[in-house]
Amino acid sequence: MTQTLQTSSSAPATPSLTCGELLVQWLEYYGVETVFGIPGVHTVELYRGLPNTKIRHVTPRHEQGAGFMADGYYRASGKVGVCFIITGPGMTNIMTAMAQALADSIPMLVISSVNKVADTGSGEGHLHELHDQQGMVSKVALTSKTIWQPESLPKVIAEAFALFNGARPGPVHIQLPIDVITADASHVAKPSDYLNNFVKNSTDAHGLTLPQVMRPLPNPAQLDLIVESLKAAKNPVILYGGGCVDVDHDAQTLAELIDAPTFLTINAKGLLPPSHPLSLGSNQSLEAGRAVITEADWVLAIGTELGETDYDVFFNGQFKINGMLIRIDCDAQQLQRPFRADIAVLSDAQMAVSGLCSRLKGQVLNNQAVSRVNEAKQVLLAGMTPDFAGQNALLQLIRDEVKDVIFVGDSTQPVYSGNLGFEALATRRWFNSSTGFGTLGYGLPAAIGAMIGSNSPVVSLIGDGGIQFTIAELICAAELELPLIVLLWNNQGYGEIRRYMEEGGLPLIGVNIKTPNFEPLAAGFGAGYRRITAKQQLLDALKEDIKGKQPIIYEVDEADDFLIEMGKTFTCFS
Repeated sequence: MTQTLQTSSSAPATPSLTCGELLVQWLEYYGVETVFGIPGVHTVELYRGLPNTKIRHVTPRHEQGAGFMADGYYRASGKVGVCFIITGPGMTNIMTAMAQALADSIPMLVISSVNKVADTGSGEGHLHELHDQQGMVSKVALTSKTIWQPESLPKVIAEAFALFNGARPGPVHIQLPIDVITADASHVAKPSDYLNNFVKNSTDAHGLTLPQVMRPLPNPAQLDLIVESLKAAKNPVILYGGGCVDVDHDAQTLAELIDAPTFLTINAKGLLPPSHPLSLGSNQSLEAGRAVITEADWVLAIGTELGETDYDVFFNGQFKINGMLIRIDCDAQQLQRPFRADIAVLSDAQMAVSGLCSRLKGQVLNNQAVSRVNEAKQVLLAGMTPDFAGQNALLQLIRDEVKDVIFVGDSTQPVYSGNLGFEALATRRWFNSSTGFGTLGYGLPAAIGAMIGSNSPVVSLIGDGGIQFTIAELICAAELELPLIVLLWNNQGYGEIRRYMEEGGLPLIGVNIKTPNFEPLAAGFGAGYRRITAKQQLLDALKEDIKGKQPIIYEVDEADDFLIEMGKTFTCFS
């Protein structure tokens, strides 16, 4: 018998619009400008519709790098970073970056594939199969959702952006089975349908804007209660956190109206000018700064989780709040941890700060805060070590030489020093991975994301040990022709852990690792290289390299004498 071949007329029809194509349309609708991803056999269909949008695609060299890039992209720009990630190993690779974002309240949308609907969770050994991918990823995300049919796509995407805009943000994971990505979605609601209907029924089409879910407004009665409680205070203090990063000039106004010493967490640096007479910077973990808070009878904490990596960086457990604690946060649970609030206000930070300012205008409060701040500053200056001064002098020099520079740091010594002593000139200009989750390898890929998102000059602060985690991303920066400055702090291995082991009398195992020869390594990745040994050399190099078209490594040895010399003229709070 002759076998009859299937004719082309009986082949399945190609959808006019796949679910994957519709997905990128909705991403563009929500303002997504950049996607970080590495195409794989399970995600290629997500890419089919990208050329029909204005969304830019960036290819990192590892999924962890994609997550860190999305993280840095948001921190520098305020725009949500999106990642396209393959099933299985792609998701296990990006989870570290998601955990860092979760710890620091950074919105990130991770879109992944998963095995076909019939195969998901089958345990039959399909390519990239995990026992429970959604369950695994949900532990490092605000939520993890599966789109089982195209009709669910608009709703699930809307839920993700509602979380980003209306609650304490963090990473969100959405996964699509590979046969759902390719399924017909021509019948599903499209952004164009929504916009056309909106315009048709709108009296002012010219004012058309994307509808947003907003964080809660403060309860007016609670703001009145805060103002009333302030009347009895003699030693008030303000603690601003990363949740205040986009609060406007009202943050400074509120400090002046209350007349209170003011501290900034690492992610809130730049909220007050460096030389502001009420600012004690980010020194709440040092004894002199800590004493100001301990002695306060009234503490206002806004947009801060009061976490260990901002308030107890030496891990001695001695950070205390003894006075009345007023907390303002967009996360209801965070309002009562790790310190119980006497007055807890669930609110957007900007609206609460503005509301307090309007209530306090015209009132005269004289708490002699400037004298208390000056006394604390003198103690802080007296305790400054030559190494601390030298590292901060290096950072300050770059800040003053390169206009609008953004510092993106890893877990490395200049970052630890700068977290305390460095003063940013604006918010979103200083951030790093030593807060919260505290991962290594963050500094380089996050700096790439920051440069893409902001179009500002960026300096990556990373150690010779930490850079080996993600050094492959250097070639991504070269491919993009980014003039990224990588300030490589070389202490021949894991220097900070080595010191910790020495102080504890521990054997030095695993910390004296071999350090690469970075000059030929940089050349192999298409990057430049300089060994920095003098202040003037650094100044001359910055003028030339910041305008270039390639990343460049500035290698600095922590033992160089020029750092100590620079530190002799360093002045804090300037």
